[in-house]
Amino acid sequence: MSLLHHGAPRDAFAELSGFRMGLYACLTGRRDALFVLSDALLCADGPVRTLVELSLEPEHRRGHGALYGGLNHGDLDVARLRRTLAGLPLPRTSEGRLVLAVDVSNWLRPDANTSPDRMFCHTYGRGRGSAQMIPGWPYSFVAALEQGRTSWTALLDVVRLCPWDDAIAVTAAQVRDVFQRLDVTGQWQVGDPPVLVVLDAGYDVTRLAFLLADLPVELLGRMRSDRVLYFPPPPQPPGKRGRKPKRGAVFAFEAAATQPVPSVTTVSDTTHYGKAIASAWDRLHPLLVRRSAWVGHPEGELPVIEGTVVRLQVDHLRGDHDPRPVWLWWSGTAATADDVDRLWRAFLRRFDLEHTFRMLKQTLGWTAPKLREPAAADRWTWLVIAAHTQLRLARPLAEDLRNPWERPARQGRLTPARVRRGFRRLHGKTPQPASAPKSSVAGPGRPIGTQNKRRAREHPVGKQDKPNFAEATAGSRAA
Repeated sequence: MSLLHHGAPRDAFAELSGFRMGLYACLTGRRDALFVLSDALLCADGPVRTLVELSLEPEHRRGHGALYGGLNHGDLDVARLRRTLAGLPLPRTSEGRLVLAVDVSNWLRPDANTSPDRMFCHTYGRGRGSAQMIPGWPYSFVAALEQGRTSWTALLDVVRLCPWDDAIAVTAAQVRDVFQRLDVTGQWQVGDPPVLVVLDAGYDVTRLAFLLADLPVELLGRMRSDRVLYFPPPPQPPGKRGRKPKRGAVFAFEAAATQPVPSVTTVSDTTHYGKAIASAWDRLHPLLVRRSAWVGHPEGELPVIEGTVVRLQVDHLRGDHDPRPVWLWWSGTAATADDVDRLWRAFLRRFDLEHTFRMLKQTLGWTAPKLREPAAADRWTWLVIAAHTQLRLARPLAEDLRNPWERPARQGRLTPARVRRGFRRLHGKTPQPASAPKSSVAGPGRPIGTQNKRRAREHPVGKQDKPNFAEATAGSRAA
């Protein structure tokens, strides 16, 4: 179960009802159509395969035209919804620390030539070397992690990455905004432990630590196994002249001869991985050069970003009896044995976000709609996040409506899919702010036999400069 700040008691039904009213207030355009769409998403039987089938659910109460009209022409106060999510009870560690995970999940749109702002998204294949780059919309998610093995996370924010964005700069701004909202809503107060942000190997964790150095946050990220870092330079002997060296000895991840005795070593017994040995080396930094992200750095020497390197080695993995070590970099220094254990266990919890992505895509149908405009995709994404949040708030209230061949779930261990299975029983008791639909007659539509003469514009895929919206608008009108 989630751990609440200061052990405050919960009223789960009041929290769920309050969030539903807050969600309705965040919908500023075609709010009734969008709200009943989120209810249909929550109460549908089975996974969502197509978007239009949600209009057949009893909770929708409107036609399929209102469904698409709400997504394409509705409006959503995203800033208010973000504040609402930040004010909900969030999971914490036993010491009261917030642990956030940041990762990107792709909405693949390979055949949508008329959809703008698509990028080449990296997708993994089942075989070795079978990864592909497929056009789509990448979304950066931020979620709060729970302790222990679970498939629950508390989604706090999402940002769609555009072709002209610097992914690391956007991630830094996203984490900064999330922390500010946590500070405003009282989730983090002065004197609380620093917020731990966990990332995977696709992020430049050292640059993120530099961009967020003014915040009380700690960065923990995985590094590739071919990285080379450096120790600080040794103290210069008294009386020796000349320029002081900029860096010390080399530390190569793949060369054991360059690795001195670790400053901290811990040994733990795990249930699924056997014995876990974590070794830590203090004050290691990468060599920065003036290219890529550091080209625009002010004149002078580039910064020295020191941190702690943790190597995690386990006896075995599922299906792999000779696993390679995992290399982690932490933005803090002088790590103790308790810090090392806390860090590698928090990194393992980062994979809980993968369960959330699978729930969003395979059950809630996040990437099922074939929407053309990115703005409509953003509205649908936020509705899916709001639906997942309602499932998290309804977890203490839901029944275990298991199938005959399924095992009973332990107390407080219902999965998101099982909570959704029983949400329809809770739906009738929660507030229903959406008004009843008004009867109307369908429009005449395009006359029979005529063709659509407005050919949709095709858009390129991949990295590009930020467009001049005035010129783009003028060009589209001329076309």
